[in-house]
Parts: sequence; C-alpha cells; structure tokens
Amino acid sequence: MQAANRLQKALSTGSGLTFGAWQMLPGSNQARTIARCGFDWVLVDTEHGNIDDSGMHEAVAAIAACGVSPVVRIAGNEGWMVKRALDSGAHGIIVPLLRNADDARKLVQSAKFPPAGQRGFGSPFPMEKFSGQTSTEYLQQANESLVTIVQIETKEALQNIDAIAKVPGIDVLFVGPFDLGNNIGHSILDGTMHDELKEAVAKILEVAKENKKNCGIYSTSGEQARQFADQGFQMVSVVADMVALPAYMTSALAKAKGSYAHSALNVAKGAISGAAKMTGQVSQ
Repeated sequence: MQAANRLQKALSTGSGLTFGAWQMLPGSNQARTIARCGFDWVLVDTEHGNIDDSGMHEAVAAIAACGVSPVVRIAGNEGWMVKRALDSGAHGIIVPLLRNADDARKLVQSAKFPPAGQRGFGSPFPMEKFSGQTSTEYLQQANESLVTIVQIETKEALQNIDAIAKVPGIDVLFVGPFDLGNNIGHSILDGTMHDELKEAVAKILEVAKENKKNCGIYSTSGEQARQFADQGFQMVSVVADMVALPAYMTSALAKAKGSYAHSALNVAKGAISGAAKMTGQVSQ
C-alpha cells in the first residue's frame, strides 16, 4: 500500500522532494488532465474550491488511476470531513487553520484506525486507489501509509509550532503563506513577502527539520516553487487550475489582439473593407 502512495513513498525516500498541483474546479476530466501533467500529487480543494463531496470522490478516483497521489484539503478539522476524504481513497489529507497541538492530536485521532485513533472502518471505495488492496490489507496498513498534513497559517500555530511538530502521526507541516501573512499582520498584497513573513516561513521549515517532519508550502508559480524546493521544502505546490487557466487564456488573447496600435490598424482595415463591400469596391 505504501508503494502505491506516490507522495508517501517520495517523502520517505531520497531527497523527499515532490511537486504538486491544486485542483479547485470540479470534474474527473479536469482532475485527470492535471494528473497527467507529471505531478507527484494533486490536491483536491474542498475548502476554497468549487468541489463538493461527490466531486471529491470522482476527482480522487481519476487522479489515483493516473498513478498520482490524490490529496484532499478539507474545509476544517472535523472528524466527519476527515472520514469522508479518506474513505474516498485519498492518499493524504491537508487540514487548514490549526492553532495548537491539541488540534493536531484531534486530527490524528480522526485520521487513524484504532488503536492509534478513532477512525471508523467500512468504506468500500479506498482500496482500489491503492492497486487493488483488500479491505483487510487497507485496515492493517492505512495508519502507516496515509499522509496526515497540518496547514500552518495562523498566528497561534506559528507560536505553537514546536509542540505541533512533536505530535505523533503528523507527517507534514504545510505553510499557507497568504493566511499566515494575514494573521501576523503582513498580508501578501503585491506578490511580495514581508521580511517577518519570510522569517516565520523559515522558522517553520527549521522546526520541521528538527523534529524529522516533512515541510510543504503553497507557491504561485514554477519559479517560486523552484526557490522553495532549493530552500529545503519537500512538498511544494506549483500551480492551481484557477490560476493557470485564466492566466494562459488571458495571455493568449492578448497575443492574438496584439499591441494597441496593431489592434487599431486592424479595426481600420475592417472598416475600410466593410465600406468597400458596401460600395462595390474591392480593396487591394
């Protein structure tokens, strides 16, 4: 089962470096298209994305079928949300807005089968996302094979980072730089991170290393993702569909329209051609 979890396998071997993408738009074709781009994992965003429970199940199945790890970000640290995500066959979960070690321990209890936790057993769906595991094999191996990720993005979580990192069962500390910036008074407004925010991010990475945890971070471009990877982050997002799609389409349209002067010339040509047709003249 561990071998089928691409994210878990990568985090536990070699450099541990993985690159992933963010899915915010629903649809199995959308999920499959992203997964086939070569990422190690695709995050299915049910916190801020337009993806409901049914859409989550479809996306997880499509991603796993491509040999890529589906990771689900749930909307909050609620046991039933953790259960639904893992029961769909997610290879890992990301939980936002944690504040302290008690929140982290609560998450572990929801994510692990007894005796390590309190997760209920009975879903018929997750086994096929791990190369056809039997239900018994899934029950016996899930606790060690799934990736439990806490998002560090509140002022309280930053203050309690050492205690959170020490909680058994937490695998990755994942930095949410935008909310973290908001919560420590240094919002990212123009794409630039304040020095104090950079220091906070560096502290999280350092604490993760000290406690032998993996560390991840959200980035907004391939260039920024490379910078974070070079700094030592292991789980690095590269792009989100709702960033890539409008950016590419806007860029393509701008190139098609050309410069202002070029556009004005085309308009003038169109007007001349139209007038020529109306008067029976043929423009050369």
